[in-house]
Amino acid sequence: MILESFTALLLLAIQLPAVAILLSRLLKGPQRQPPIQPQKPTLDMLGSVSVVVPTLNEAERISPLLQGLSRQSYELREVLVVDSNSVDGTADLVKTAQIQDPRFRVMTDDPLPTGWVGRPWALHNGFIHSCEGSEWFLGMDADTQPHPGLVASLVNIATTQGYDLISLSPQFILKYPGECWLQPALLMTLLYRFEPAGINADQPERVMANGQCFLCRRSVLAAVSGYMSAKSSFCDDVTLARNIAAAGFKVGFLDGAKVLKVRMYEGAVETWNEWGRSLDLKDAAPATQTWGDIWFLVSVQALPLVVLFIFLPWLPSVSLTVSLLLGLNSFLLLIRFGMLFAIASSYDFSQAKGSWLFWLSPLADPLAVFRILLSALKKPKKWRGRKYS
Repeated sequence: MILESFTALLLLAIQLPAVAILLSRLLKGPQRQPPIQPQKPTLDMLGSVSVVVPTLNEAERISPLLQGLSRQSYELREVLVVDSNSVDGTADLVKTAQIQDPRFRVMTDDPLPTGWVGRPWALHNGFIHSCEGSEWFLGMDADTQPHPGLVASLVNIATTQGYDLISLSPQFILKYPGECWLQPALLMTLLYRFEPAGINADQPERVMANGQCFLCRRSVLAAVSGYMSAKSSFCDDVTLARNIAAAGFKVGFLDGAKVLKVRMYEGAVETWNEWGRSLDLKDAAPATQTWGDIWFLVSVQALPLVVLFIFLPWLPSVSLTVSLLLGLNSFLLLIRFGMLFAIASSYDFSQAKGSWLFWLSPLADPLAVFRILLSALKKPKKWRGRKYS
């Protein structure tokens, strides 16, 4: 009994500060801005946006993006696809789209220099070669599916609310049982660590961003030398957004579930391998912040199920300390299941098999936090078809 009580006391000491931090973040939820809505452009937006899309062998999933961008109105000046020598016909699909919509064009980026990661290098090339007459630079990924009115809504909110940079959280398209179970648990590692979408972070180092839809004033991007400050980052979106916020510009991360869908990865294995490599965000933060976040995730997301599994069989003959520990972790698990209702609208289950597994995703939390730990321990050596030393 003494050993159990001591263990419970130690776990309480580890978890209680993290629970206080979690509650302080979740309580901001009701204050957040509502999801942005599709809007029609106004004449002052004419030709104000250049879209840049980095690609490497994206033929199987780029078509919805091209179709969605072609449905944007006159605020969209150009769509520049920067292709890194794809061998699957990606460039040909863009050229075909160009026949119907002359705003599309494709270019091949220069050979990847030492010290650069492929994605920021392609985006940097796109920024350099995009039209200087555009007021806004919009980086988008090939896996995104924009709704009509997306670009106009971004520009309108940025202009009226004085943002220099806006990125969006999308609606995720799920298809297979494994990803319906694992993906929400991985997403929760982000939601727990950072302010809710629609709440401005108080400090630059806590800014969140999503490069799948990343709108920035061209003058601001020029002021920070394009993607130079994020050239070696495998989470270049967050790195660049934090650098821009640290330079004194206004950065926002908003809920875009009503204007943007994303089909990121095919199945649980690809989600684990590809998304899991960058979710630690170590390239955008000092080591103390990275490991502090891991302590936080272990305390509030990974431990509750483990603690309940280990200590519940001892009921009812447990000490007061163990009872407090069980109560705290039951409360955390209740919060976690409650969060499923909060994020359900961020998912498109229309094509999903086994969508009911979404409601069991808290059972994947220890695995998701373990993936963050693995990612924090080493730098990726392979990313999007490229190998790095």
